[in-house]
Amino acid sequence: MNERKQHVINKAHQLFIDKGYQATSIQDILDFSGISKGTFYKYFSSKSELLIAIYKTVYKKLEKERNELLIGKNPADIEIFVKQMEMQMITNRKNKLIALYEEVMASNDVDLKQYIRHSQLRALRWMFGRFNDIFGEKNKPYLLDCAIMFTGLLRNNLQYNRMATESSEKISEVVRYSVNRLVKMVNEVAVTEEQLHAPELLDKWLPGIRNKSHEQLDQFCKITGSIRNSITKHFQEKNEQEKYLELLDFIQEEVLHTRSPRKFLIESALQTLENNTVELWKLELHQLNQIITKFYQQIEGTEETEVN
Repeated sequence: MNERKQHVINKAHQLFIDKGYQATSIQDILDFSGISKGTFYKYFSSKSELLIAIYKTVYKKLEKERNELLIGKNPADIEIFVKQMEMQMITNRKNKLIALYEEVMASNDVDLKQYIRHSQLRALRWMFGRFNDIFGEKNKPYLLDCAIMFTGLLRNNLQYNRMATESSEKISEVVRYSVNRLVKMVNEVAVTEEQLHAPELLDKWLPGIRNKSHEQLDQFCKITGSIRNSITKHFQEKNEQEKYLELLDFIQEEVLHTRSPRKFLIESALQTLENNTVELWKLELHQLNQIITKFYQQIEGTEETEVN
C-alpha cells in the first residue's frame, strides 16, 4: 500500500472516530486528507470500501502483533492468550471499532454488514483455534460453544465495567476475570459433555475456507507469519518491505477469505516472493506451496462431488 493511500485511510479513520461514519461525507474526507475526488476514486470505489480498508489495516497489524506474542512460546500457555486478548481489546478501544461496528450494523449498507459479520466469524474461528491450543483435542467438541460464550461474556463485562468506572474500564482486570470464568466453563461442559454447536459449523459459516482443515489453516498462518517477520527483519528499504508484504497480504486474502482463490495469481505472487534478492524463505515457501496445493486438491474434489 503506497503512502498516499495509507494517508487517506488514516485521515478518514480519524474523521470516522470524531464525527461518525454516517455523518462523514466523501467531501469531508477530501478536505481533511487534502486530495482530489479523482485521487479518492483511484484508491476506493466508495466510502464503504474505504471503511473496509480501515478494518483490514487495523486487523493486519493486530494479527501480526498477536502472532509475535507466540514466537518461541508454548501456544498452550493461557497467559499468552490473556495478553493477546488484552491487545485486541486495547486495539478495539483505541480505534473505536466497536462504535463503528454498531453504526454499520444500524445502517442499510448490505456489503458492509456482510463484511462485518464475516470478520466476526473469522475472529470466532481464531478464538476457537486458540482454545484448541490451550484446552486440547479432548475438549474440541465443546470449544466453539465456549468461544461464543466467552465472546459475549467479555464484551458485556467490558461494557458494564466501563459504565461502573465512568468510561475508563480496566481492560486487563476484565480480560483476566473473564478468562478465569472461561477455564471453569470449559471444565464444566467437558464433564457434562453438553454441546450446542458442533465445531464443523465454522466450515459452513466461512465458505471461503470450508475445504481447509483447522490444522492446515493454523500451519498456513504460522508460515506466513514467519515470512512476514523475515521481511521486516531483512529489508531495511521501505519500498522493498512494502512490495513483499503486499504480495504476502494478497496470498493470505485469496487463500483465507476468497470463495474461489485465483490459482494463477497466487502462483505468480509466490514466484515473486521466491525470487527475492537475498534468497530467503525457501523452506517456508516450499511448505506454503504444499499447503496451497492441498487446498486446491480439496476444492477440486469438492466441486467434482457436487457435479456428480
